Amino acid sequence: MSLRLKKRVLAIDYGTKRIGLAQSDPLGLFAQPVGTFDSERLFKTLREMVAQGDIEKIIVGYPLSNTGEQNTMTGLVDRFIDSLRETFPQILIETLNEYHSSRDARQLLIASGTSKKKRAEKGRLDSAAACLLLSEYLESLSGKS
Repeated sequence: MSLRLKKRVLAIDYGTKRIGLAQSDPLGLFAQPVGTFDSERLFKTLREMVAQGDIEKIIVGYPLSNTGEQNTMTGLVDRFIDSLRETFPQILIETLNEYHSSRDARQLLIASGTSKKKRAEKGRLDSAAACLLLSEYLESLSGKS
């Protein structure tokens, strides 16, 4: 049995100060943190990753309220997604409801034994939230196969 390598899926947890980025492993099974970036550095990193030719799709966390309605961040994320689509027209971009992703990421870091000092490091929470989004997406795919 040979394992087939897949193109990677990226996940983005967009924030006005920091943007978390995660990527799937080459088998499309696990989410791995890439890091946390400002907008300019994120687009530079994405250009480099896309140039390597192994990016299939970008999942962007979409901020909806607990009732599924748009909120103040939704418009900002819509503009960010427009920029992604303009810059990377060859890459499929999808959204995934990120309601509670940051809270869940904080709980995950606590449960994993990450110290309070480490959890407080700028960006750790953002990349963890991106990993959670990507994990949720990858799990939804495994249920379809």
